[in-house]
Amino acid sequence: MSTQNITRILIVGGGTVGVGTAARLQSQLNGRHARITLVNPLPHMAYRPLLPEVAAGLIDPNDLVVPLRKVLRKCEVVVGTVTRLEHATRRAWVGTPDGEVTELDYDIVVMTAGSSVREQPVTGGAGQRRSCKTLTEATYLRDHVLSRIAEAAATTDAGERRRLLTFVLVGGGYEGMECLTELDDLVRFAVGRHPGIVPGEVTWAVVEESERILRDAGSKHAVRTLERLAGRGVRVYLNTTAEATGDGHLTLSDGTEVAAGTVIWNAPSAANPMLLDTDLPLDARGRLRCTSTLQVAGESGAFGAGDIAVVPDLTRVDDDPSAVCRATALHAHAQAKVLADNVESAIAGTALRQYHQPNADAGANPGLYRSFAEVRGGGVEGGKARLLHWAYHVARIPGLSRKTRIFSGRLPGQRFRRHLVERSIGGGSATVHEMPAPSGDAGRAKAS
Repeated sequence: MSTQNITRILIVGGGTVGVGTAARLQSQLNGRHARITLVNPLPHMAYRPLLPEVAAGLIDPNDLVVPLRKVLRKCEVVVGTVTRLEHATRRAWVGTPDGEVTELDYDIVVMTAGSSVREQPVTGGAGQRRSCKTLTEATYLRDHVLSRIAEAAATTDAGERRRLLTFVLVGGGYEGMECLTELDDLVRFAVGRHPGIVPGEVTWAVVEESERILRDAGSKHAVRTLERLAGRGVRVYLNTTAEATGDGHLTLSDGTEVAAGTVIWNAPSAANPMLLDTDLPLDARGRLRCTSTLQVAGESGAFGAGDIAVVPDLTRVDDDPSAVCRATALHAHAQAKVLADNVESAIAGTALRQYHQPNADAGANPGLYRSFAEVRGGGVEGGKARLLHWAYHVARIPGLSRKTRIFSGRLPGQRFRRHLVERSIGGGSATVHEMPAPSGDAGRAKAS
């Protein structure tokens, strides 16, 4: 501990888990013998589970922006990226936006930096691919989709029209399904503004490298979603990867060529590369190894949770000893609470509790008014399922005023046509990474 008997807590990452942990700690500790520092590349967080609804024009982007300094008034917020961390000496180096490097000392470190986008070896420029991982990307994607519809309505070339109205999603995980179905609803609304286009001209396809979509959810859930997508005319390519993009075409690993005006990249997440510049233990895939108490395996004074960490799923270990928690919002929120409680217990010298969250599969969302979810073993469909899904996430966005704005603005969008405004997007892809890759090639991680 520090010489002044004040525990210095360093939280790396200001996403859902990091902010939730910091907020709970500042309330629990209330400045008692602890100083909390949170490091994040941006001075705000955007609530990622609702980004597809931003892309669909149902939520104002500003309503998802959570200023960290306003929410975490009793914490020190440092805007920057951890480029190196030596837990053996309790030191971290933070690169700031102005190019300076600041050294921070700590007693307890909490790793919640999330995952990174996993790039597949695809030929063709990244500018050919869109994404919906950040607020900037979600806003850009919305304008891009609307511009494709406007261009299709204006062209007399049948082949070009067909290409512009073809949308391909690479990655059939839960986030990908949310993105596809919300954007499909947006396209259906937008097509109604162009009498020359009929909904049947719009084509959607999903490219998934595994044997089924929604592989992080239950098999029943995945089959149900696949049936709904087939009912909407969505083509699904399983056990297939994207090999090349360019000139308005996407080539798949099975040799199929798709003329697509939009390719949305939602490949599965990869380990955060910043872990390579730490001395913390990693698994074979480069993720942080943690115990069921959310402590970093074999390390005192180090904790981890969220997508960056591999945490045993105690609800499934009887059937599968290697089972780990899936990357869902449910686990993120639940882990933040246990994480904060265990950090407080570590300071007080009391016993830590294990993370045990009964795993309810996240509700699938195959389109407006057509949602379904499995809740505690029971099925809920239609508007009720969609309302449950939406209300769950809105309830967890920090700030009463923010919840109220989203709630008051979101409900009319269920029953009335959305306000569609086509804005100039300037032709460039807006790509913002929430946690940039660290500079240097230290690579001091202990992999096992």
